[in-house]
Amino acid sequence: MTQKQTLKLTEGQKKELNKIRHHDPRPWARERGAAILKIATGKSPDWVAQKGLLKERDAGTVYFWLKLSREGGAKMLLTRQPGGVRRRRL
Repeated sequence: MTQKQTLKLTEGQKKELNKIRHHDPRPWARERGAAILKIATGKSPDWVAQKGLLKERDAGTVYFWLKLSREGGAKMLLTRQPGGVRRRRL
């Protein structure tokens, strides 16, 4: 049986994530901030991936965001942009 993934945030971390969720110009950053805040309120990452965001995401993606958030907070969450390396066209 797997353990439920939870996240404890300080008031400062919550304020920073709320600021990102409401005011960041990058849509992907706002989505990540919202996902982490929902996990901190007690929702499971699986639920957030399926029903908690505007667009359904793979659960592995949300778990990866959670891992980034645990490792370095909001700054680490925002340093990894979505998408891969751009390939050179010939």
